[in-house]
Amino acid sequence: MTEPAEMTEPKVAPLPPAAWDASLSHILEDMKGVPLHVHSLMAHHPTLLRAWWSFRNYSVQGGALGRRGGELVILRVAVLMKAWYEWASHVERGLACGLTRAEIERVKGGAAAPGWSPAEAALLAAVDELVLAHGLAPESEERLRQHYDLQQVMDIMAIAGMYQILASMINTWGLDLDPQVAAKLPDDVTQESFEAEFPR
Repeated sequence: MTEPAEMTEPKVAPLPPAAWDASLSHILEDMKGVPLHVHSLMAHHPTLLRAWWSFRNYSVQGGALGRRGGELVILRVAVLMKAWYEWASHVERGLACGLTRAEIERVKGGAAAPGWSPAEAALLAAVDELVLAHGLAPESEERLRQHYDLQQVMDIMAIAGMYQILASMINTWGLDLDPQVAAKLPDDVTQESFEAEFPR
């Protein structure tokens, strides 16, 4: 009886900028010639990366939620999806937009963690429901709409969805953290500690 072939984890390495399709030159310009590893991963599919880029630029600014609200959504998705690369990248972005270190850590506990305003607790609870239950129950939407208008609710859904897509790619193929991001992280934000807390 033949032994089954050993399964190896699939890997898709980020594509070096010199190998990017010419149609992506505007993205390289936007990133000043130094794209993040996640962009270089998506560069294997130029049509997808081109279509995704405007949505990415909108989402990373937080849309109608603003930077703080957008970063809370993204950080919570990273926790729920257990995606270290996404978490670390947005710890750095969260700090840059004014979230405190304590608030970022508190995201790990979700809406139930003490200290959130009612609006931010509703936001974090909505992200959990979107990721884990794939939509909002009527009572959850009603609670959310006490603090956010329709466009903001749509942006919560859109930003959560975008970062679930990225986390799925990251978790499937793996990505090393970009050196320029790693250099800005607090010393205690490490891959080992995150993955011990949220094992996959």
